[in-house]
Amino acid sequence: MEKLGGISVFVEVVEAGGFSAAASGLNLTRSAVGKTIARLEERLGVRLFHRTTRAQSLTDEGQFFYEHCLKALEEIRIGEALLEAGKRTVRGKLRISMPVIFGRQCIAPILVSLLDDHPELELDLSFNDRIVDLQEDGFDLAIRNGPLKDDENMMARLIAHQRLTVCASPSYLEKHGTPETLDDLARHTGIIYGKQDSHRTWVFPTDDDPWRRVQPQSRLRMDDLATICDLAVEGAGLVWLPCWMVREHVAAGRLVRVLTDVRPVVFQSHAVWPRSPVMLPKVRLAIDTLVERLPRLME
Repeated sequence: MEKLGGISVFVEVVEAGGFSAAASGLNLTRSAVGKTIARLEERLGVRLFHRTTRAQSLTDEGQFFYEHCLKALEEIRIGEALLEAGKRTVRGKLRISMPVIFGRQCIAPILVSLLDDHPELELDLSFNDRIVDLQEDGFDLAIRNGPLKDDENMMARLIAHQRLTVCASPSYLEKHGTPETLDDLARHTGIIYGKQDSHRTWVFPTDDDPWRRVQPQSRLRMDDLATICDLAVEGAGLVWLPCWMVREHVAAGRLVRVLTDVRPVVFQSHAVWPRSPVMLPKVRLAIDTLVERLPRLME
């Protein structure tokens, strides 16, 4: 404890700019501060300060020691904060941004279930496909699909892998046949996802080429995945959608997966939150729960 006390006094002297200012901030006498630094120097076997009658400045050894002391004290503060956070009940409002359909169908049901076991927790869920600024918009957490941009101010954790699958209704397949290879897709009708003047080309990883691009014939293009799924159920064509979106339709026989021997595209989903030395208990609870339960919905 005496060693730690000497270190805290040393750091205060450096940051206050001198022994007198440090003594005032620590409610000690200047003499007591000076003796503490002298004992620290004696123990380390180096001089930490250049001393004059008017001021003190760090030696090279003092500068080196100061930088490491800062790191050590910060680790202690983080440890104390983590211990304190662990004692707290999960409470308060948790604001989360998430993609509209993925959030509504997969994320929200998992998070809402937390309210039963945590009566002091509140959820404020925002469904939006745009990338929000968490700090500017006041969000504690966001769910992001696909590659993440490097951002030193953000933390991220992988919560699930999503797979895309090609499927169609039994009535469509009975009328037009079932595609057996990727080449067959070009002879089929597809319902294409697209926004403005762009559209999503169907791609598949292969052994010979990183991506095999296929474009079914189509006179239907729209920017709403839920509507695309609904039209597929009605027999309007083949669709290329996430497995979680078609899972219930497949289980009920309303849709049939095709090309199941072809490797699917897989992409990642992450939870993203502002960088902080301490994670709030409510944020940790939400992320841990998603990591545990979300992968079961992705097949």
